[in-house]
Amino acid sequence: MDRVRHPAALIRLAAGACWIALVLLLACYARSSALGLDSDVTRGVELLPWPPAKLTAALCGAALLTVPLGFAVDRVLRGDGRRVADAVLAAVLAYGLSLGLDLLAGDLTALTHPLPSGPGRTDPVYGHLAPVLAFMTALGTAGRRRWRTALAVTLGLSGLSGLVTGYATPLSLVLALLIGWTTAHAARYAVGEPVGEPTEGQIAAALAGTGIRPDAVLMLGSGRYLVTQHGNRPDLDVHLLDRYAQASGLLGHLWLALRLRTAPRPLGLRPLRDGLEHQTLLGHAASAAGARTRTPLAAVELGPDAALVAYRRIDARPFAELFEELPGPDGEADAGTADAGTAAAGTAAAGAADAGPTDAELRDAWQQLALLQRRRIAHRSLAPNTVLLDAEGQVHLVGLARGEIAASELLLRLDVAGLLAVLALYAGPARAVRAAIEVLGAGPVSAALPLLQPIALARRTRAALARHKELTAELRAEVQRRTPQATAVPVRLERLRPRTLLVVVACVVVGYALLQFSNPVDVIAAADPLWLAGAVLWAAVSYPVASFAFSGFVPEKLSFRSTLATQVAGSFVKVAAPGGVGGLALNTRYLQCAGIPTAQAMSSIGVSQLFGLLLHMLQLAVFSALVGVDAAEAGGGSSSPLAGGWVVWLAGAATAVIAVSVAAAPSLRRRAQTLLRPLRAEVLPRLLDLAQRPGRLATGVAGQLLVSMCFVLCLYCCTRAVGQHPGFNAVAMTFLAGNAMGNVVPLPGGAGGVEVLMPHLLELTGGIDLESAKDSVMLFRLLTFVLPVLPGWAAFTWLKRRGQV
Repeated sequence: MDRVRHPAALIRLAAGACWIALVLLLACYARSSALGLDSDVTRGVELLPWPPAKLTAALCGAALLTVPLGFAVDRVLRGDGRRVADAVLAAVLAYGLSLGLDLLAGDLTALTHPLPSGPGRTDPVYGHLAPVLAFMTALGTAGRRRWRTALAVTLGLSGLSGLVTGYATPLSLVLALLIGWTTAHAARYAVGEPVGEPTEGQIAAALAGTGIRPDAVLMLGSGRYLVTQHGNRPDLDVHLLDRYAQASGLLGHLWLALRLRTAPRPLGLRPLRDGLEHQTLLGHAASAAGARTRTPLAAVELGPDAALVAYRRIDARPFAELFEELPGPDGEADAGTADAGTAAAGTAAAGAADAGPTDAELRDAWQQLALLQRRRIAHRSLAPNTVLLDAEGQVHLVGLARGEIAASELLLRLDVAGLLAVLALYAGPARAVRAAIEVLGAGPVSAALPLLQPIALARRTRAALARHKELTAELRAEVQRRTPQATAVPVRLERLRPRTLLVVVACVVVGYALLQFSNPVDVIAAADPLWLAGAVLWAAVSYPVASFAFSGFVPEKLSFRSTLATQVAGSFVKVAAPGGVGGLALNTRYLQCAGIPTAQAMSSIGVSQLFGLLLHMLQLAVFSALVGVDAAEAGGGSSSPLAGGWVVWLAGAATAVIAVSVAAAPSLRRRAQTLLRPLRAEVLPRLLDLAQRPGRLATGVAGQLLVSMCFVLCLYCCTRAVGQHPGFNAVAMTFLAGNAMGNVVPLPGGAGGVEVLMPHLLELTGGIDLESAKDSVMLFRLLTFVLPVLPGWAAFTWLKRRGQV
């Protein structure tokens, strides 16, 4: 018997861990609310007409032992002993976790209250319930209504008994249930769930009960069987639905469902019976529409974890096996499909492998899709392996398990785009589009044009198109040529982009980092108003200085007002992009809209970044050396690795190691040459052009230096505002090192890295305590990262309205 790690268990594990963390946060930060809830529940249960406490506790304790024991005996008698062993492991883990939390959370008074019968307090986790729930959940109660009811009644009465007798609090009950449920899914994912392949006799017996007369059962592959019947009855294709089939590729389907608005619901999140009913219903609906597909003849459950669907067998083969794909960029067909075409050469339909599908076969494929669309049935999985061709030249559309009935117009258009892509792989864009227009008309084909996007296609179709990188563009061009009225503006199908997910992660990191600091309102209220005003002034001055620095590396004349607005808008853009990527993109777009060619705009940005990097490293080296001089003059002979110029030596050693490695390894050398080629081809000519305007170049260099000094002065004023007196050189080196870390961390604005690194640098080099350093950095980040977001958004909106970005 094999085991499968079902991703659904991992999802439930993550959800349970989040709920446990939420309950603990509630106990820590909402203590008064939790204590009030405990008091309200205690007063409420006193009004219940409850039997004597000892008798109730004894009955509930007996039920907590009897229900799981009886369920375990039942499962053992049914030959499910391995699941019982897994359930025992889950119960032991739940009990151990409950004891561990009792020790760690013993001082959280919101989870406990005084014992009713003596000194001391109750346990933070009402540990009687967690092992029982973990055992039953890991053993599996799905489809066993009586046992689920018995478990719910037992847990409910035991929890109520704990509240009445005073040995439990509401939060301790919730925490116990969450621990049991979460631990059960952790154990199920860690050890896997046993999945047994049904025997041929079991399959034959199950099908015989539906009126089918099986003669022989032959396994074709994973979860697929060929069943022959007595007499002249047709052969059957039998598909097995089990835990393994549900878990296969679930994480990928979950990510697609999270990212794509039109993604089908992952099969693994559906109960097995729902998936069985959905698959059977789609098959009957497609057959009733007149489309050629696999017709379901029987559906039968083998138990709570497996089911069978029997289809009338189709003597046909997929396009991926019958035909070779179009020649790739190198003029050769894909090797995998060539082999498949060779293997199929002995069949009647494989004789057309060299020429691809005929025009009649292409029209037949579109006619089958038209029949589905007339009944508003969406296929949703059109790919080279789901479009079949039989020996008589008839096309069959199979694989409707992820389809939908009463589909929206968008899903129907997606099917047209999917079939266009599939047929273009084997017949070329011209023939595929011509056949589509002949059958469907120009309207549906032109409506599918915006949906010819890789993300909208089935996975196998995307993989095939990846080998023919120009085919999608050629297909779009052919549709536009034959339907000039078609719009080429893509439809946005993504509900969540990876960039958005990165922003969410960054917000979580920033939120966690801010939780480590003091209350910003209290810090601002206690800050010295004069030094705080100075910090605000230097933070504001950095924007016009940055405008001069940016203009200095652009030979063309720019509007100072628009340039200043662009630098302010960068405060908003960098929230949605890691490091300085957002600012680079915004500045490049601004130069393009100002009429500067793209190559020259990117060259100016490259020159600016090159000078910025060199000046930053130079400043870091200078201030690192000055920190060492300050330490020596103070008579400390500091052993800090950040004093005495060690930063310079480490940076130089790292640079030397990288240079030697690149020079010694041919592959790294070629990679470095590729990266430096744009520097030679674009940046250096732009730099020579700037050299002929020394005034502008000097403005840019001075601006780069002054921008850094504005931020250093802002951080210095923040440290003085909280009552500390660090050295200016130490503050400067802290900012320069922290800013470099912020550009390395792949999160918007360097969130997380700056907040973690800067306070420790201030503590080591500035000689101030860590709490004051955290307060200083918090003020600095508020003034330079958080508060400028709103004016940055206003500046970005203003620039967009004027068409300058």
